[in-house]
Amino acid sequence: MAKKRDADLKAALQWLEAHGTKRYRDQLSARFAIHTDLAFGTSMPDVQKLAKTIGKDHELATLLWATGWHEAKALATHIADPKQVTPAQMDAWCADFRNWADCDTACFLLFDKTPHAIAKVKQWAKRKPEFEKRAAFALLAGLALHDKNGPDGPYLALLPLCEKAANDERNFVKKAVSWALRSMGSRSVACREAALDVAERLAASTDKTERWVGKDVLRDIQRPMIAERTRKRDAKRAAKKK
Repeated sequence: MAKKRDADLKAALQWLEAHGTKRYRDQLSARFAIHTDLAFGTSMPDVQKLAKTIGKDHELATLLWATGWHEAKALATHIADPKQVTPAQMDAWCADFRNWADCDTACFLLFDKTPHAIAKVKQWAKRKPEFEKRAAFALLAGLALHDKNGPDGPYLALLPLCEKAANDERNFVKKAVSWALRSMGSRSVACREAALDVAERLAASTDKTERWVGKDVLRDIQRPMIAERTRKRDAKRAAKKK
C-alpha cells in the first residue's frame, strides 16, 4: 500500500511539473503576489483538471500538502475529504500557509465545509503570523457565502472579531477582514445591517487602517443590489421552512 501511495504521489507531481511553464511560474509573484520558492508554474485550471481525474483521496491530499509545492498544496485542497479533516490537520496546514493562495484555497474550498470551521475562526483570529491570522477571516468569508441555510446567530457573534482585527495594517489581514465583512453583508438582512453598523464605526475611526476597512466594506454592501440580494435570500430561507 505504501508503494502505491508513493507511486500516486510521484505521478501527481510529475503531471503538475509537466504542465507547468516558466512564464506562469514567473507570473505568480509579479502578477498575483503569490510568493513561493516551490512552484512548477501550473495553472489553476490544470490543477483542477487533475483533481477531477483523481477524485476525493484524503490520504494522497495529506502527502501532496507535505511536499510544500505550491500546486501540490492547491491540488490537496481539491481532493481532500472535508469529512476526514480534523482540527489538528487544520491547525497544521494553517501554520504552513506561505502566501494568500495557500490560505484562501484551503479555507474557501475545504475548511469551510468542516464542522470545525467556526471554532477555527475564533482561534485563528488570535494568531500573530500574517497568513494564519488572514485564515480566520478568509474562512469566515467562505462560511458566510457558502452556508446558505444555517442560522445567522453564529455569524453575528463573530462580528466583534472583525472589528477588533480591523486595525491590523498588514495588507493580507486587512483585506481579509474586509472580505469577511462584505461576505457577511450579502448573507442576510440581519447580517447586512450588523455589518453596516460595524463598517460605519470603522469608517469614522481615527485609525487609518480601520477607516480603510470600513470604507471598503461600505462601498460594497451599501449598493442596492446587495440589499436586494439579502432580501431574496431571506425569502428563500423562509420558503424552505414552510
